[in-house]
Amino acid sequence: MANPSTRKTLKEYCLRRLGFPVIEINIDEEQMEDRVDDALQFYRDWHYDGTERTYLKHQVTEADKTNEYLPVPSNINAITRIFSVGSGLQNNNLFNLRYQIHLNEVYDWSSSRIQNYVMSMERIALLDEVLTGKQPIRFSRHTDKLYIDMDWKEDVSIGEYIIVDCYRVLDPDVHGSVWDDWWLKRYTTALFKLQWGENLSKYVGMQLPGGLTFNGERLIQEARDEIEKLETEIRENYSLPPMDMIG
Repeated sequence: MANPSTRKTLKEYCLRRLGFPVIEINIDEEQMEDRVDDALQFYRDWHYDGTERTYLKHQVTEADKTNEYLPVPSNINAITRIFSVGSGLQNNNLFNLRYQIHLNEVYDWSSSRIQNYVMSMERIALLDEVLTGKQPIRFSRHTDKLYIDMDWKEDVSIGEYIIVDCYRVLDPDVHGSVWDDWWLKRYTTALFKLQWGENLSKYVGMQLPGGLTFNGERLIQEARDEIEKLETEIRENYSLPPMDMIG
């Protein structure tokens, strides 16, 4: 019970951290849902465990050539690059350079040196980079469209595959251990406390039987301090180093 594995058990864990059922936590169910969503969004944007690197394979269609962009699934939040389109390094036909090197140089590894092959491929990659270059790409995760700045009529054919190097957010409903992440549990609890304090602050000055009064301002300040500390912690300790990522 102490290790959340679903959205429901995470909410129950956070409420217990705040004192439930010993004391009543004045948060509505919809408010808890909103705060869990906020915590997940921040977690996916900053924590290296919130996303996974993957390769997205897309087969070009007539609609893609007309639109001049590729549709991207909504769970992709960053793209680093695409593999070269129309490059001489691709194994598309009999006449590409890689095929010819395999045919003439390394058909028999016992009589060929791998150093020569590696150096040849590096030189071909350099020539391809200088003479052809990389296709510029533009992507925003809010549009779910990957724009590739190239001549769509000449550089790519229908049925050809384009491979995208990207980062995909982890679905906690599929990978249940996400709900048990130590940072995520603490951050969600702090968001619950902030919401609780904001709810109680509406009744400031109201006195309960026995002389007790609401103190929402103290809860708000404590929660803000905890949130600031956790957000600094995730940026300094759990974020990936800066990279050339688009999205």
